[in-house]
Amino acid sequence: MAENIIVTRDLFKRFGKFTAVNGLSLNVPAGSIFGFVGPNGAGKTTTMRMLTTLTRPTSGSATVAGYSVVDAPRSVRRAIGYMPDEFGVYDDMRVWEYLDFFAACYDIPENARKKLIEDLLELVDLTHRRDDMVDKLSRGMKQRLSLARTLAHDPAILILDEPASGLDPRARVEIRELLVELAKMGKTIFFSTHILADVAEICTHIGIVEAGQILDQGSMDEMRARLQPHREITVTVKDADAAAAVRSALATVTGVIGIKDIEPKAGRSQVRIDYTGDDDGVAHLSGTLASAGIAVLGFAEETRDLEAIFMRVTKGIVT
Repeated sequence: MAENIIVTRDLFKRFGKFTAVNGLSLNVPAGSIFGFVGPNGAGKTTTMRMLTTLTRPTSGSATVAGYSVVDAPRSVRRAIGYMPDEFGVYDDMRVWEYLDFFAACYDIPENARKKLIEDLLELVDLTHRRDDMVDKLSRGMKQRLSLARTLAHDPAILILDEPASGLDPRARVEIRELLVELAKMGKTIFFSTHILADVAEICTHIGIVEAGQILDQGSMDEMRARLQPHREITVTVKDADAAAAVRSALATVTGVIGIKDIEPKAGRSQVRIDYTGDDDGVAHLSGTLASAGIAVLGFAEETRDLEAIFMRVTKGIVT
């Protein structure tokens, strides 16, 4: 199991009487693509500002790459690349000048910056725009440029606040592909979003936050297993007699913990099988029905998508 590279324990942030982050405890494994998922106003940005040392916690603890955000902020900043949800105002700079400015801020020697800028532009596919003014770039290109800037000092961890917000579908895909590529390079990526499709496509781990609290977290497989502890297989047959035959054939099969008729579809009968076995066991179920001479018109396993997971967690449903 990978070591956790970002850890918070009972983290609080209060602004007067308002509690933005309410006892948040988080574990982000090294090398993961971690989606920090929640609705607008859930406390995602405030948490990220504490992790990046821009906001001091009211109480609790947070460490990034082993360094306390309170006691060792400089060490935290060296370990991270932070991309806020707003690009900032750099309209009077060319693309290469923008990257050169930030590289200089990270104390990268002038004689090393030209090659670094070329490499970063190639990575984010902006080489052909190197001499363009920043304000002439599309929002998607600005996001890629901002991501390149976070990489200037080769940080181990990228903390990205809503990196795909406001982008068109093509630009969102490009950002997702870039994050996957960065993860392959060994970066840990921690990003916030309320767009579930972005998380489902690329994340290895997720944390679901609401009202400043973590409701659930873990790997994608762990989350699905917790919310769907057994497999649900729908068998479609011609009529009620065939459905009865399915129930009879599978009633004593090891691992079958429930069989029930469900609402017919297109005039055909359907039976749902609750099953605790593995893939080989599922194949055995199908084989059992075939051996019994039952004409099966459909045999499909239901899987929980991320939207279903999110809705069940935020509604407090425990399976």
